[in-house]
Amino acid sequence: MQQPFGKYLMFQNRLEKVYKHLSKQAKRRNVTCFRIYDHDLSEFPFIIEIYENKLYVSEYKRKHAMNDDEHWNWLNECRKVMAEVAGVSAESIFLKMRQRKEGRAGQYQKVDESKSEFVVNENGLKFIVNLSDYLDTGLFLDHRITRQMVGELSFGKRVLNLFCYTGSFSVYAAAGKASGIVSVDLSKTYLHWAERNMQLNFPGYNHETVHADVKQYLKGVEANSFDLIVMDPPTFSNSKRMEDFLDIQKDHVELINDCMKILSEGGILFFSTNFTKFQIESEKLNAPDVKDITKQTTPFDFAGKLKRQCFKIPK
Repeated sequence: MQQPFGKYLMFQNRLEKVYKHLSKQAKRRNVTCFRIYDHDLSEFPFIIEIYENKLYVSEYKRKHAMNDDEHWNWLNECRKVMAEVAGVSAESIFLKMRQRKEGRAGQYQKVDESKSEFVVNENGLKFIVNLSDYLDTGLFLDHRITRQMVGELSFGKRVLNLFCYTGSFSVYAAAGKASGIVSVDLSKTYLHWAERNMQLNFPGYNHETVHADVKQYLKGVEANSFDLIVMDPPTFSNSKRMEDFLDIQKDHVELINDCMKILSEGGILFFSTNFTKFQIESEKLNAPDVKDITKQTTPFDFAGKLKRQCFKIPK
C-alpha cells in the first residue's frame, strides 16, 4: 500500500495507535471479537470492530460536501487504511451506513441480501454472526462481561431472556448449567437465530423460544416463575406486531416491576439500556436495591465510550 496522504495519514496514525493498544489487551484476555475504533476523529465517523479475521465497519450518516463519486473514493481510501492496519483483505471488510439514532431501535432492519454468516468464539462458546445482512452483527460486543456474569449466576436457575435478540445470554446461561431457559422476542428471525446458537453449543438443551411482545408476555407469567431475568430492550419500538409502542424511558418502571413479580425471592434482574439520556426512576420500582453496574460491565474496548447503562436488581 502506498503511504496515505493528508487526512488519510491522520486516520491511519490514529487507527494504528488504538489497534496496537487494544489488540494487545484482547490477546491477553483471549478475546477475538472487539471494537477498535469509535468515531475517534470527527472527519472519519466510523465504528470499526474485529470479528476474528474480518472487519465490521459502520459509517455514521452525516452531512458532508462530497458527491456520490467523491464519497465512494473517500470510502475506498479509508478501506485501504483499515485493511493495512488490521492486516485483513479488502474483501474481509463489511461496511454499513448507520443512521445516528439512540439505542438499538433499528436492530431488526435488514440492509442487504448478500448473507455472509460465520461462527466466532467467545469464552469457549460459539456464536453465529452475520456482517452483511442486518444493521447489527448478531453479537453485541459491549455485553461481553455481562454475559459472563449471567453465566456465573445461572447454575440450577430458571432463566428468562427478554428481547433476546440472537440468544447470546441464553447460551451463557446454558453454559452455566441453568435448569431451564426461556428466550422471548418479537422477531421470528432472531428467535430462530437464538435456537441455532443454542444448538451449536448445547444440542438438545432445555431451551424454549417464545414469539411475543415482551410487554404483553410479562402480564401472563405466574409469580415466582424465574430466578434470573435478563432484559436488554431497544430504546424505542413501534412494530406493527406490538399492541402498543415501546418507549424505554416511559415504560421501564412497568417492565421492571412486572419482572419483579415473576422473579422468585432472592432472584435477580439484569436490566440494560442504550438510551444515553436514560434516567432510572428507582423510587417507583418495587425493588429495594438497584445497583448500577455499568462500570463493572464495561469491556476494555469500550472504556470511556460506552453508550449504555446496566443495572443489577435483586428481589
